[in-house]
Formats: sequence, C-alpha cells, structure tokens
Amino acid sequence: MSPPRGLAAWLHLTLAPGIGGETQRKLLAAFGLPDHIFSAGLSAVRSVIGNKADLLLDFDPAENIAQALNWAEQPDQHILTLADTAYPASLLEIPDPPSVIYVRGNPALLQGPAIGVVGSRNATPQGLRNAEQFSRTLAGQGWCIVSGLALGIDAAAHRGALAADGATVAVIGTGANRIYPARNRELALTIAERGAIVSEFPLGTPANAANFPRRNRLIAGLSRGVLVVEAATESGSLITARLAGEQGREVFAIPGSIHSPLARGCHKLIRQGAKLVETADDILEELNGQAPARHAPIPDDANEHPLLDTLGHDPCGLDELVERSGLGADSLLSELLSLELAGKIAVLPGNRYQRVD
Repeated sequence: MSPPRGLAAWLHLTLAPGIGGETQRKLLAAFGLPDHIFSAGLSAVRSVIGNKADLLLDFDPAENIAQALNWAEQPDQHILTLADTAYPASLLEIPDPPSVIYVRGNPALLQGPAIGVVGSRNATPQGLRNAEQFSRTLAGQGWCIVSGLALGIDAAAHRGALAADGATVAVIGTGANRIYPARNRELALTIAERGAIVSEFPLGTPANAANFPRRNRLIAGLSRGVLVVEAATESGSLITARLAGEQGREVFAIPGSIHSPLARGCHKLIRQGAKLVETADDILEELNGQAPARHAPIPDDANEHPLLDTLGHDPCGLDELVERSGLGADSLLSELLSLELAGKIAVLPGNRYQRVD
C-alpha cells in the first residue's frame, strides 16, 4: 500500500487503534505533516513511538477513510485538521487538541466568541427556564452558545440560542453521523442547519460513557467561559467546569436553594472560586471585550508572516522556535503546519524547520 497523502493521511493517523492523541502529537512534532510520518519508514517511526509504530503502519483503514472522504464531500459536512486555517484557534490553547474534527454545519462558528452552557440532564423546570433565558440573552448579544446536546440543560441552552436567531454549537460524544440521544433528533437537525455539530470521534462511533468526558474538554476549549446552570455534586458538568478552569477559562454558576440536590454542584463551584451569577448581564460584564484567539493568516507575501522572520534563514529546531516565538508548542505546531502547506517552509530531519524562499 502506498503512503496516504493529504486528508487521507490525517484520517489514517487518527483511525489507527492504539494511537491516541498524545502519540499523534509526538509524531506530528517529530515529522510534521502525517504524509511525512507514513513516508519516514518503520525504523524512524519506531524511534519516536516504539512498538506502536507497527500498530500504525500495519493498519489498513482504506474503507473507513473512503467513507469519511465521501461524508466530507456532502453539503455542509467538513473534516478539519490541525493544519487547516479553519480549525478552531481556541482549541489550540488546550493541552490536547484533537488532530481531526468532524463538523456538520457552519465551521466558521467555531472561530467566534462563545460561551459554554451546561448542567443536569434531569433539570428542574426552573433550571430549564434559566438555561434557555440566559442562552437567549447571550446569543442575542453575539455570543455562540456551546453545549453537549444532552437532555435537560444542554438542550434548553441550544433552544435558547436558536430562539434568539443566534449561533449554537453542539459538541457530541458519538460520530458526527449519529444522533444521541434520539429524543433530540429534531433539535440536532436544526443545529446542523443553523449552527454546527462537532465531534472528534470517527464516523459511526456509538454512544460510550468514556467518550463524554473527552467531549466535555472541547465544550470548555471552544468557550471563553462556561456557565453551569444546575448540577449535582457528581455531575459531569463539574468536569466541564474543572477543565474550563484548567484551560484558563472563566467559570460561572447559578446558585439555588440549599435544599435542592441540583444546586449543590453549583454551590461547590462557587466555593471553589466560580463566579456567582444571577443574570446574563453578570456574565457579559465579566467577559466584556474578550474574543477567542485566531490563527495568524498566511499572507501571499512570505516576508509578511512574523513566524518566518522568527525562523530566519537557517534550519531551526522546534524547541528553539518555541523559545524564540513565545508561542505554546501546540499553537506553534499548527502555524508551522499551515506554513508548510502554503509552501513557505520545509521540514528537515531531526525535527527542524527551514524557510523556503
């Protein structure tokens, strides 16, 4: 089998069993684009990831790749990689951005200012009203509402954004071609038409409990802040809030009755430093003026890109570029991949980069 190229190589990298996100990032840091990984040979790949190289290079996902490429050819269906300028810049700020994401709907919404709204699947009527009203107000002010398409608070948040003719993004824990839970089918179809549905999981992936904490980090990663409306003390929403805090996002919580089990999670967050909010204006005031980071554009004139000036004309290693540029490794890697795709730089042996004039 000849080495896969382009998007097919990205899909091969992410579909191979036993090759998780950390291993993928090691390979991308060592070789650059996935094309180079598959062209490097078994010995070179083993030097980076050991015996996992056999899992990667012996795996033949041709059928799955063909299915994914066909899926992405359909209207409003997209597969974005770390090398794409349309890849959400805010996800590059988190420690473990997915190498590939599948998007149904408008991928441009992933670049705009967003607020995550999450909470209990078994919400109270007041909690549902709060989620919808907060989301409607925030969406009406231009913020995209990001949630997880679950029953309860998530669904109410999406509906509130749609009611304001605003933007909403659903991050799901299944393949992008599946809808879970089935009761939210009509809502999901509306979000795909007027917003976006996002998944990092391969097409066809069924609902699996282990996937939802991974999904939660993307809700936090896409958002400037996360609002928890109602949550029990063991709620998955608290995982989203914790991840948001670890990622440097703001965390907001709505207080409730001391007698309500679904208020205890929010009270716990407030004791830990989350901001108590009573109205959407409390959130807007806190986030006033904030906007997500974006990819630096790749201009036609190579001399205009600041990273090329940082690189200079001699070969330079990734660690030195991190020090010179002040960028995080993941952000820098994404910019380097974009520059390589644009033909501005070349990747040399030993994880070094050189400007191409």
